[in-house]
Amino acid sequence: MPLVSLPDWNQFLSRHPNAHLLQTGEWGELKSAFGWKPIRIVSGELGVQILFRKLPLGFTIGYIPKAISSNQLSPNSEQFWKEIDSVCKSHRAIFLKLEPDQWTEEQPITNYQLPISPHNIQPPRTLIVDLRGTEEEILARMKQKTRYNIRLAEKKGVTVRPWDDLESFHKMMFVTGERDGFGVHSLEYYRRAYELFHPKGLCELLVAVYEGKPLAALFVARYGRRAYYLYGASTDEERNRMPTYLLQWEAMKWAKARGCEEYDLWGVPDEDEAALEANFETRRDGLWGVYRFKRGFGGQLKRAVQAMDRVYNPLLYWAYLKFFGSRE
Repeated sequence: MPLVSLPDWNQFLSRHPNAHLLQTGEWGELKSAFGWKPIRIVSGELGVQILFRKLPLGFTIGYIPKAISSNQLSPNSEQFWKEIDSVCKSHRAIFLKLEPDQWTEEQPITNYQLPISPHNIQPPRTLIVDLRGTEEEILARMKQKTRYNIRLAEKKGVTVRPWDDLESFHKMMFVTGERDGFGVHSLEYYRRAYELFHPKGLCELLVAVYEGKPLAALFVARYGRRAYYLYGASTDEERNRMPTYLLQWEAMKWAKARGCEEYDLWGVPDEDEAALEANFETRRDGLWGVYRFKRGFGGQLKRAVQAMDRVYNPLLYWAYLKFFGSRE
């Protein structure tokens, strides 16, 4: 069975420089510290990182976040799927969830011939900011109010710099989570992510400061030509200085300086553009609360191909959907 070590997986990824961040060895190592077991399979030019999470009675679920390409995980790759199935069965997986690294307009779902899942783990819809062109051209694609707020933050004395105070960042995340109603990872989670990605130049923690006081912070990561807005936080102080707008702009410039061509704002409500534009001023639940902010940066609305589930134990899969599916 072609199971490979972390160094061998990283060597494989060197031939796939535009793989998604969630398929990197660093991401697998991060998740391994918090309840998941990464297994990497390489067979020739085909490869995949699968994350397994334990369930009661020795069962697991398998998860492939953002598979490297649609072709290598299509049903036509029969031998490769046999190897994937063998690994899943050896780990007593009830099912394997696959989230392709593919947009709906680029790859019809029917080409996969796999059962569509009722649940995604990652937010399926996002906004992608084009980082190509000059900084002036990137700014010109933003909405006028967002450009104004970026410049306003600069005029009002806000500056942005790298930060390594993970403890203060975590406290700021709690403030934001309580205010906006979302869950927050442990301090150890953010610290481990920073320790894995930062030494390799794959992430930066940026903080917006006014008169020495941190107002907002952002964890940006990159791999290949893509950068990702993973985590963001802000205090309730000096919000009229618009620190979060300048922070996003500096994160985009950080990514562009390292060769990235796009910036993933990571998660907006799963609605089409007409519905988003019709409702963003009145709704604040779920991801609606951040859409109004994110829409101003001129990103293109994209939706990932729906997740798919390869089922190994139909009865337990049914039970999982009934009792645990809503927790994904």
